[in-house]
Amino acid sequence: MIRLEKTANRWTITLDRADKANALTRDMLTRLDEIFLEAAGADELRTVVITGAGDKVFCAGADLTEAREDPLFTTDPIWERVSSRLAGLSCLTICALNGTLAGGGFGLALACDLRIAAEGASLFYPVLKNGFLPQPSDVLRMKRLIGPARTSMILLAAQRLTSAQALDWGLIDIVATRAQMQETISNLAGAGEKQARGLIAIKAMIRQDGLNPEIHQAAIDAVYSNDPAALERLRKEISTTT
Repeated sequence: MIRLEKTANRWTITLDRADKANALTRDMLTRLDEIFLEAAGADELRTVVITGAGDKVFCAGADLTEAREDPLFTTDPIWERVSSRLAGLSCLTICALNGTLAGGGFGLALACDLRIAAEGASLFYPVLKNGFLPQPSDVLRMKRLIGPARTSMILLAAQRLTSAQALDWGLIDIVATRAQMQETISNLAGAGEKQARGLIAIKAMIRQDGLNPEIHQAAIDAVYSNDPAALERLRKEISTTT
């Protein structure tokens, strides 16, 4: 149900359960956790892409059958662990929304550096309607991206956004036709796949809330002096500021 393709410096992870709207089960989350843990130790990795099978739905969130049978499923720590591992990767992470994004699927999208969506995709997080709570990190990451008022529109008012609205709000970064998706991904990943040290250094700088002289110096040492200790310092900084 999770397909992993490795080519050169890029891994593509596909939620491969189109007949069930790519809804996430505990087994799928466990596999994602394993993949992200492996990715954290893959020094050659430059880009991770997450997408879904089919052309209608990226992810419908938690598998509701499993959630109803096991009330603890939606509060299992694995949800937070998976999104934190993804957010802590030092490579470029791209969520390619091949279709609708709903519920718990937001955890994967919000944990990525960039989000692109196919034309016609919609985004909604209907936890309130379904009697569940959102994952804590989803709320924080969404609020950082689009502010508390718009986060309230999605989580409290249960509003569904079109891809155009999500782009306008800053929830996604690019809207593309399905035919353009792969080209768009390659365009976004190209610079970082050629300049690995710079990618890690800049990502660490972006994660800072203010000017951090130590991180800036580590970035200089990593990029201009090829200092492995400085590069490791930056990797650790990224992994702890998710």
